[in-house]
Order: sequence, then C-alpha cells, then structure tokens
Amino acid sequence: MCIVYAETAARDSLEQVISEALVRSGSDKSDVRGVCLGVSGVNHPSDQEKIESWIRDMFPSHVKVYVQNDAIVALASGTMGKLHGCVLIAGTGCIAYGFDEDGKEARASGGGPILGDWGSGYGIAAQALTAVIRAHDGRGPQTLLTSTILKALGLTSPDELIGWTYADPSWARIAALVPQVVFCAEAGDEISDKILVDAAEDLALSVKAVVQRLGLCGEDGTASFPVVMVGGVLNAKRKWDIGKEVSKRINRSFPGAQTIIPKVEPAVGAALLAMNFLTS
Repeated sequence: MCIVYAETAARDSLEQVISEALVRSGSDKSDVRGVCLGVSGVNHPSDQEKIESWIRDMFPSHVKVYVQNDAIVALASGTMGKLHGCVLIAGTGCIAYGFDEDGKEARASGGGPILGDWGSGYGIAAQALTAVIRAHDGRGPQTLLTSTILKALGLTSPDELIGWTYADPSWARIAALVPQVVFCAEAGDEISDKILVDAAEDLALSVKAVVQRLGLCGEDGTASFPVVMVGGVLNAKRKWDIGKEVSKRINRSFPGAQTIIPKVEPAVGAALLAMNFLTS
C-alpha cells in the first residue's frame, strides 16, 4: 500500500512538473519530439522502464523518451552533451559516474551515508554532529563545532542535539550544517579540518575508482579526460575550498584530468542529451 502510494505521488509530481514546463515554454505536448529525464536513484533498468512508461503515457506515441540517472545529465551539462569522462556530484548526497569512448559506464559511491558516502553533505554534517556529542560525553576532544552548531540551531546544550536530530533525520536537513563545519575549519578547528580533509579524500577516491575501471587515464596514466564537478559541497567558493582540494587530489593521481565547473544547469544537460539521442 505505501509503495503504491509513493509511486502514484511520484508520477503525479512528475506530470505536474512537465505540465508547468510546457506552459512556461508556451508549448503543448504535440510540439515535443523527445524527453530526457535525469532522476536520482535510477540505478537499474527496471527503474528506467517504470519511469519511461509513465512518461510515454503522458505524450503522443511519436515522442522519444529517455530516462537516465541524474549523474548522467550532470556530466552532459559540463561536456555539452558528450557522454565521455567522469562526473562527481557532491551535494546532500554524492556519486561519481563515468563513460569511456565506447560507452562503457561505471559508478562509485551513491549508496547513501549508511553505505559509506562520507564525502556527501550529509556525511560531513553527520560526522560534525557526532564530534559534538563525543566532545560533550568526554569521548572526544573539544571542538568549535559545539558552540557554532548549537548557535546555528538555536539550542543551548549538546543534549538537545539528540532530539533535534531524530525529530526529522532527513538528509537535506542534516546536510544544511556543512557551512558551519567549513566555518570552523577556516577558524582553525582541527576536528572540522579533519572532517573536510577526509571528505575530500573520499570524493577523490570515488573519481579514481571510476577512472581506473574505465581506463580514462590511458595506459600511461596521463591521457586527457574531463571531470565535471557539480553540487553545493564542491562549489561553495569558501576559503576552505572542498572542490579545490578534491581537484588537487584528482590531478595528483591523473595529470591529464581536466576539472570542469558547468556553466549551465543539469536541465540543459538533459536537453542536450535529448537532442543527441534524437539525431544519433
């Protein structure tokens, strides 16, 4: 019952978004030739087939439908529609995804913090909350994170963090504390600095895993390939720059890697992919 309800809600939401996009563009469904969607959590052909069937029911039969993981359209937003290279997304969650010239694909991370995505916004913030509780208990060193996070949340004691955390443990709500962790690291807090260094290492390791599995770096390890970097964790433009630290680690392993910050939104990447699919 709950699964059916969730699917119905997802389908209704998708139909609403598509209707709004058509209205804003001054178009109707008969004008559409192709639809390309980047959807988080689409990791299996059965996921793609289900969503594709929903979309086909919404459009005339001549419309071509393509459903991809959201990481793929993010890659396309940095390569202007070409599916080659690697994309690293680090926002609330994180994932690395890539393609070689022959279309072979590989991914690393993307399973959520329970399965080790510690470079994500949620992972960074969860470690910070843990550090505050450990310091309060006497199990860990004192940290500037305590006063900074309590102030940001309007709390007076670390004891209150337990109730705050479990009242709504949604990923985005926890991940919103990343700026406080960066602030503390910039202020010289060693615990915060280590959390961010470990996150940068983990994100770079995800890229490295994809690059090596696809052989993007060539036999001698110096071949050129793009690494598209997307998400608030990577593009916050702070003094303690996580994106820059990740890039340094990637280039240390792969001198030919060309890190790219997309100048367009992933939605544009989806449109470019739709055009490529239609003309290929």
